[in-house]
Amino acid sequence: MDLENKKVLVIGAARSGIAAAKIAKKFGANVILSDAKENLDVNIAGVEVRLGKQNEELLSGVDLIIVSPAVPIKIPVLKAALKKNIPIISEVELAYDLAKSPICAVTGTNGKTTTVTLLGLLLKEKFSKVGVGGNIGVPLSEVALEVGAGGYLAAEISSYQMEATKNFKPHISAILNVTPDHLKRHGSMEVYQLMKEKIFSQQTAEDFLILNYDDERTREMIDRAACKVLYFSRQRALAEGAFIKNNSLVIKFNGEVHKLCTIDELGIKGGHNVENALAASLIAFLAGVEAGKISSVLKSFQGVEHRIEFVKEINGVKYYNDSKATNTDSAIKALETFAGHIVLIAGGDDKGTDLTEFLNLVKERVDWLILVGDAAARFKACALEKNFPAEKILEAGYSMERAVELAKEISQPTQVVLLSPACASFDMYSDFEERGRDFKRIVREL
Repeated sequence: MDLENKKVLVIGAARSGIAAAKIAKKFGANVILSDAKENLDVNIAGVEVRLGKQNEELLSGVDLIIVSPAVPIKIPVLKAALKKNIPIISEVELAYDLAKSPICAVTGTNGKTTTVTLLGLLLKEKFSKVGVGGNIGVPLSEVALEVGAGGYLAAEISSYQMEATKNFKPHISAILNVTPDHLKRHGSMEVYQLMKEKIFSQQTAEDFLILNYDDERTREMIDRAACKVLYFSRQRALAEGAFIKNNSLVIKFNGEVHKLCTIDELGIKGGHNVENALAASLIAFLAGVEAGKISSVLKSFQGVEHRIEFVKEINGVKYYNDSKATNTDSAIKALETFAGHIVLIAGGDDKGTDLTEFLNLVKERVDWLILVGDAAARFKACALEKNFPAEKILEAGYSMERAVELAKEISQPTQVVLLSPACASFDMYSDFEERGRDFKRIVREL
């Protein structure tokens, strides 16, 4: 991509936008960084920063627009840019244009962070230069520049990041699952799924797409793929791909079966993590990592922060941080990890998704339900409709301190305390990481 002397407008001054602005400046562009928020403290050498109202004046003389993932393509200034035929790309498309090493890109409603973190470790078994970035918290464009040629990139990709892509083309892509999420942004499940499918839309016959055979929405995507498609499955043996055989994770490819490890030997626990491990292993195998080295990493990997993360045991009660569960499907997977007797802290910035399946499992496995944030009232009303005992529902307002205090007061040694909100965090925190770390701080101070 030739940015020399181009006028580049970057919209969104979060991590990805700041990274894109710095990179565009590095490659000789005249850069404006714009954000609708007026109270940000942003200062980048050689970059003009404009905060506040975004109108068409911003577009004067602009050759290219780069958008951060949090910025919807539907905002008025971007609609005006489209009418003026000004190219708009996402930060991950910038990363693709800059990348000199192949990209493995993983998307899906749940499991992305665990899968990509594990994938990064697996790729390091073969490649001396491995970069892990994207929606995982490190801008992919930064990682692509740092790795350069001769390595491999592991990218966590969200539906938001795919919205403004056109040419993004990973060598290996994977879609783990598709369940209702981000419907306020995308408007419908059909559009949300379409954003996920863009991850393989540019792939060709020499590329690979990995799909979850057990998820009906992902299984049928093979019909729209021009690349080689392989499946992973926790529920059935496959003619080719990654699956469970005799309680072991295996890969079958070109007629050969490679045993990786048993489910019991796997370092991350829970059925959803078996799926994540199968997906990551298959991607790494296709990238050239030997099965024996995959096996060693699978046994040692203990998971990621904020995903069913053990925090502390107090008076015989174990506390777990699952702040990454920002939707009901992810929270369901956390509830399924425990046999029952859960004191659940849930709620936050309500996404408005259907709570039926989640609350059915809450009624089956949760002893006490502690609710926080904007979602508390709806969650409580729906729980009562499901005949969850009213006396077992406690409200902590907008205080994580109060929620943890209540959990400590009521919990018994037979129980676990689980923060698994089934909601976003923006009513109380800047992101799920801040929420999870606050929860851990409070628990550790008990």
